[in-house]
Amino acid sequence: MSSTMVRREMPEFTMDAYDAKSGHYTTVSSEDYKGKWAVICFYPADFTFVCPTEIAAMNAKYDEFQQMGVEILAVSVDSKFSHKRFVETEPVLAGLQLTIGADTTQEVSRDFGVLIEEEGVALRGRFLFNPDGVCVAQEVQADSVGRNVNEFLRQVEAWQYATKTGEVCPAGWRPGKKTLPVNTDAEQMTGRVGDYITIEEILS
Repeated sequence: MSSTMVRREMPEFTMDAYDAKSGHYTTVSSEDYKGKWAVICFYPADFTFVCPTEIAAMNAKYDEFQQMGVEILAVSVDSKFSHKRFVETEPVLAGLQLTIGADTTQEVSRDFGVLIEEEGVALRGRFLFNPDGVCVAQEVQADSVGRNVNEFLRQVEAWQYATKTGEVCPAGWRPGKKTLPVNTDAEQMTGRVGDYITIEEILS
């Protein structure tokens, strides 16, 4: 597995999928996400335990992601038929609006560097791509602990702000908090970040 997708372009892919919003099967490809902020979110398998909680959490924030212009694609190695049955029978997935890709060949998971070859399933890998198709953030975890969608939303907001303004966002940044305007004051701030922002402001 490759160590990171960050600063690399989205791998090209085409695969079957289940569109939970429409209830129909479809096809998705990397071309669908060009020119957009996009999240490709891998999970190990349908009919497991942590996975539906993560999918449901992303779905609960679906409207917020849409307002930010972010497209979401969930992916596992299960078939589109399994995805449909999973969505229809798992109570926590009621009202799901996401599309779930069926990486039955395991090639997409492999290209993103999250395939566990000996098990034939993907790690919990979440990748954020900017409109240029370049990965700016990733989070990869083993299977026992789910990811935090609220923290991910914060990261998306920070990345969109930094991309728009050229400023950089300190740890824990949220809209309305202080940024670091290195695009205009880089020389003045070098080695003196603590004169501009305090640890109390960072953690507030």
